[in-house]
Amino acid sequence: MVKEKPSIPKGTRDFLPEEIVKRNYIFDTIRQVYQLYGYKPIETPAMENLSTLLGKYGEEGDRLIFRILNSGDFLSKADKADLNDGNSTKVAAQICEKALRYDLTVPFARFVVQNQNKIDFPFKRYQIQPVWRADRPQKGRYREFFQCDADVIGSDSIYNEFELIQIIDKVFDKLGIGITIKINNRKILAGIAEYIGFADKIIDITIAIDKLDKIGLDKVNQELQERGLTPEAVKALQPVLLLKGNEKEKLESLESTLANSSTGLKGIQEMEEFFSWLDNSPVNFKTELDLTLARGLNYYTGAIIEVKANDVSIGSICGGGRYDDLTGIFGLPGVSGVGISFGADRIYDVMQELDLFPDELLAFSKVMIVNFGIDEQKFAQQLLTKLRGSDIGCEMYPEPVKMKKQMQYADKNNIPYVVLIGKDEMKTGKPALKNMKTGEQKNMGIEEIVSYLINK
Repeated sequence: MVKEKPSIPKGTRDFLPEEIVKRNYIFDTIRQVYQLYGYKPIETPAMENLSTLLGKYGEEGDRLIFRILNSGDFLSKADKADLNDGNSTKVAAQICEKALRYDLTVPFARFVVQNQNKIDFPFKRYQIQPVWRADRPQKGRYREFFQCDADVIGSDSIYNEFELIQIIDKVFDKLGIGITIKINNRKILAGIAEYIGFADKIIDITIAIDKLDKIGLDKVNQELQERGLTPEAVKALQPVLLLKGNEKEKLESLESTLANSSTGLKGIQEMEEFFSWLDNSPVNFKTELDLTLARGLNYYTGAIIEVKANDVSIGSICGGGRYDDLTGIFGLPGVSGVGISFGADRIYDVMQELDLFPDELLAFSKVMIVNFGIDEQKFAQQLLTKLRGSDIGCEMYPEPVKMKKQMQYADKNNIPYVVLIGKDEMKTGKPALKNMKTGEQKNMGIEEIVSYLINK
């Protein structure tokens, strides 16, 4: 019998120690910046009730939700006629009551409603956890991946959008990634839909134009017509989508075009306020108004944000936006929120490609003690105890094998120092400390070694 080779599901990954420390570097950087701005951590379950998730992400998003089969005899709850007809959509709804979370925002809205008496508004939270999407795996796109979210809920202030831009700017500055921050407003998009005579097609319009970077203008125009827009409406949309100029010029032009749309004018007003904050306190990276930015999530109602890496072609590495009534679907109407999400996996890929991770991340231990035998091992314990008591990562090779093998281990594991304790070193009480990079070696007392490594 041929044994089946072990494997993991497509779109998922194992992570080696080196990859884990690099990911933690990203998480820690984001976490530190979130806390700098007063955000508090929460966690929610990996799975939610399917009813919590369905209908919140649009038609395409709903198809990408990973459903979980009910426990036990799940088919007993399925309608036999639907089974016989092969109606998979109806059957799935009957045999799957739970699903893996698609993002962290909808579960957060559910969390706010359930815990509204335990939190104070405005509530600023951050959350770093994995999410799952039944998407087609490709470069920078996985079926299981981490999101690093921050949201402010219970406040209508546009200052929150500005502060989130500051957070984005600071995180990517710390990580060393050059970015462009794009911003738009769904109210402006709704106004544009009114202007071309298809206010009822706002979802179809945003889904189509959100693909502009991926499929190009011609195919977007084709999809718009396939979604029910007339050729005249598509033609009327072109000057708006391709509007040129700086932020002020674009908004002034839009104000004239959308003069008859109260919704559109409200969006323009919000963007003017946002850019006034930005003028008052500029950020490091370029921030631009991009009218083709749509972000195809149905729950956005105001500002929408997307971040692109300047030097790597990988898609969005951070995004977010304003949602005015996401909690309303769970019984708490009128609570506005705004949030962003860093795509940690894509950020990892960008940093890996640009070689941005600090070299010292891969030094799991700062020092390794070479093993010469049982007596030397026992002597070395006092040094190991002293080093760990001073929070210096250290280890001893477990067996007294050939010196070459032990040194190769230290080299492959990026350990910068090794300690040699032989019979002579035991007699003098002065082990030899060797710098693996320079080859320099010096005999020191135990306290001297600890003091030296603390300062390195």
